[in-house]
Amino acid sequence: LNKMPRSKKRKHSQLAQDEGAEQQDTTQDGSIGATLAKLRTPAPSESVQNSENVPNGESGKRKKDDGDEDEWTVVGKNGKKRKTNNYPTLSYTDLHKINSITRIDDLQRLVLYCIANGPSPQWLAVRHHFGVKKAVVLFVPGLERGMFNGSVALDTAESNGQDVEPSKGKTASVEETLDEPVSSSMAVPQTNGVSQHRASPDDFVPVRLSAEDLPKPLKPLAECFEHLWPVKAPGDNRFSKVFSPLHAMLNVNSSKSQDSKNEKKPKGARPVNGQDWDNKRTKVTSYVLSKEDLQENDFVVHPAWLFGEAQREVEAKRRAAAKQTSEDGWVDSKTSHLDIEEIFAQEVAGDLTAGCQVLAMDCEMCTVEGGEPALTRISLVGWDGSVVLDSLVKPSKPIIDYLTRFSGMTAELLNPITTTLTDIQSQLLSILTPTTILIGHSLNSDLEALKLTHPFIIDTSVLYPHPRGPPLKSSLKWLAQKYLSREIQKGHGTLGHDSVEDSRACLDLVKQKCEKGPEWGSSGSNSETIFKRLARTPPFGKGALGEGEQGKRGAIVDHGAPEKNFGQMATFSLGCESDADVVANVRRAVLGDADGAVIPGGGVDFTWARMRELETLRGWRNFHRYDIIQMEENPGAQPTTTIDSEPSPAALSSQVSATIAHIKEIHASLPPCTLLIVYSGTGDPRALARLQQMQRTFKHEYKTKKWDELS
Repeated sequence: LNKMPRSKKRKHSQLAQDEGAEQQDTTQDGSIGATLAKLRTPAPSESVQNSENVPNGESGKRKKDDGDEDEWTVVGKNGKKRKTNNYPTLSYTDLHKINSITRIDDLQRLVLYCIANGPSPQWLAVRHHFGVKKAVVLFVPGLERGMFNGSVALDTAESNGQDVEPSKGKTASVEETLDEPVSSSMAVPQTNGVSQHRASPDDFVPVRLSAEDLPKPLKPLAECFEHLWPVKAPGDNRFSKVFSPLHAMLNVNSSKSQDSKNEKKPKGARPVNGQDWDNKRTKVTSYVLSKEDLQENDFVVHPAWLFGEAQREVEAKRRAAAKQTSEDGWVDSKTSHLDIEEIFAQEVAGDLTAGCQVLAMDCEMCTVEGGEPALTRISLVGWDGSVVLDSLVKPSKPIIDYLTRFSGMTAELLNPITTTLTDIQSQLLSILTPTTILIGHSLNSDLEALKLTHPFIIDTSVLYPHPRGPPLKSSLKWLAQKYLSREIQKGHGTLGHDSVEDSRACLDLVKQKCEKGPEWGSSGSNSETIFKRLARTPPFGKGALGEGEQGKRGAIVDHGAPEKNFGQMATFSLGCESDADVVANVRRAVLGDADGAVIPGGGVDFTWARMRELETLRGWRNFHRYDIIQMEENPGAQPTTTIDSEPSPAALSSQVSATIAHIKEIHASLPPCTLLIVYSGTGDPRALARLQQMQRTFKHEYKTKKWDELS
């Protein structure tokens, strides 16, 4: 009707006559189409109600599109169409086809659709997405789906014993006002712990949040979000691996042109074409692993990283349980807390290694009696490539497998050797100074064989992350071939590796990283960081980017030192010591500094933040192999993975309440037209860790014990 000339518009009286005639014709027609038309015709009471909702001074004119659908178009005086509200909204209805569970990369695509002109999502409706100005993604590990349906006890005094069921036959519309951010749903892990078999496709469908059905600590979420979405983290069923939910959100698969798809490329790693790369020289100290990075990559933390008696006591108990104390032959390099501050304070223009000594290390191992790995060779190489130490080592226990195909060791080489592990430890303690940085590939294995801890570590397996994220790691052979155009480990499977050659390859990879910059080697050829993708997108309200103009900006807000890894690619990295700091820094990133000192006024376009206090309370953060030790000593025991027991429902309820209060505070502080997503990752990681350890124990006992001695 709105497309017709003004002179051809029907008056109300004529419209009523035409509709009466149509209704009379419909009554005489007994076809199925006519019956459906009757069912779609609103009841008189509904018509009256709709007419009452039309603002004063305006009339409702009926619009018909080829008889498919009947709507009401609100028009003002003189027949002019009234302007509608273009505020962006998210909505879900039962008409959406959800054939599988929502994944974390689906959440990522939603963000890119709203602020980076990405493809539209199919699992929910986004209206006026062009109006979304900012996006905030909160990662809250420890917030489980079971807390919402009652399977995880929070507050027994407030529990009403009712489970939250998916809404049926209801349209999940989200009507936002101009002073509210765009937010309609939050994402939680699909199940508690290990993935379970789904009995019904309803498990894919989001759950409608209702304050009446939620436990007391979770009730405030119903004021911010309308749905709870079951979300699946990426993984590999073949190798029983769960990939990082952080990488799943912050790594974007780059699109390929049709020509590049049709182009035939050789298999395996290929040298990187760096002709268009802008070098950004960076000090080597920028790549030293933080305490959190060391723990997440199974390093034994040096005492210099421990602050306060509480941390030292917990780590002492863990090391005693793991038999990693001085009584078990372990040694710590001579470094104090003050040395950590001094090594990072050194700065000389143009000098990448100012104030520090850099050594690359690689070790070769064999298998001794009991199936344990033991050191057989160690090599140290200086920054200039010269060999500082290269020595063979004779294990104290009888060797049952020289692993010649990997280590290159044979009985003829080791029989005349008298050097022991204790001798090597003494040499290393004299070589390693308080300002020494050790470089290696998966260096945690080498240090464990040496029974040595050192605070300053650069690991090339972390420096050049796997394209699919942790826990996967690229091999040194592949990295050398891809980034150095060098073939190493040619004797793999026959004559073994050369530890000096491997050490120099690690050293050259670090040198290349220092010359090229933090983003070099940060993702695979078929992926890029979300911050790089946003940098190519024009800011809100602008057209195409001109030469030298900056696109949209992003920020990372996290505990510890977020300037490592993805923080290097973000425009701003804000470190925090508590979840309260996370709230303050998210507000700072979104709105900008008042004086524009660091973050300019108006803030950034995309903010990713992580809260960790709930994860820490539940023992999910940086859990070590305490359970593995318990399982080996007592196979029938039920491990807990952490030294402390599971928190009580009261303690858990208190922390959940604090976390939800932080989320609500962030929600209230966001400016209009801001997309807010809260997701919680993979659920309890300890269940999968216990299953993986059972598999490792089985493989170990299968090779070393008789069938009647298996646990």
